[in-house]
Amino acid sequence: MTLSDILYKILIQGGSYWTILKGLGATVQISLFSLLFGTILGAFVCMLRMSKITIFRFCATVYIVILRGSPVLMLLMLMYYGIFARSSLEANTIAIITFSLNVAAHVAELLRASINATDYGQIEAARTLGFGAFQAFRLVTLPQIITIAKPVYQSTVVNLIQWTSVVGYVSITDLTRVINNIASRTMQPMITIIIGMLIYLALAYIVHGLFALSDYIQARKEREAAA
Repeated sequence: MTLSDILYKILIQGGSYWTILKGLGATVQISLFSLLFGTILGAFVCMLRMSKITIFRFCATVYIVILRGSPVLMLLMLMYYGIFARSSLEANTIAIITFSLNVAAHVAELLRASINATDYGQIEAARTLGFGAFQAFRLVTLPQIITIAKPVYQSTVVNLIQWTSVVGYVSITDLTRVINNIASRTMQPMITIIIGMLIYLALAYIVHGLFALSDYIQARKEREAAA
């Protein structure tokens, strides 16, 4: 059997390409919604973590320590087979909740570190010039936070896409599970798994490309403003 025959058997025969696309869609959907909700929740947890109220700081710290230290697969199984076992929620929804909670812990700590790394003297200077607290945060602190946090946040996005490969354990037909099923059906595990890895690699480079495009647009705006 030639390589072209093997690839046809893996990617085309029996509508495999459509099954792969549906699995890829499930992976992207879970990743996007988890990133969105996780980032929002992470900002809230960060606010609690930096609060002057002790109980808020304690609760946020415990949350971050537990969620960052727990294996994602074990957390997903706990949510699916334990906490939401008798609920009417779909498996995809439970996966999004699980990954959102995990992402939130990482984002909260990332934001806290980024805030602590900003130049507080610039904020004081802005307040001296008459800027309000929110205006100083939006115009002075926030751009610094974004610049400092962006590289690590980019890694968090790529890691999230990789973490979603475990959702097949809770009956979700994602990209990894589809690749595994095709490998079993075609008896070509090595080539099929390599194809799956290349798809995940392509997703990672798409993320890198989007962040690079964002950096380019920002740099262009700064050059135009300076001109």
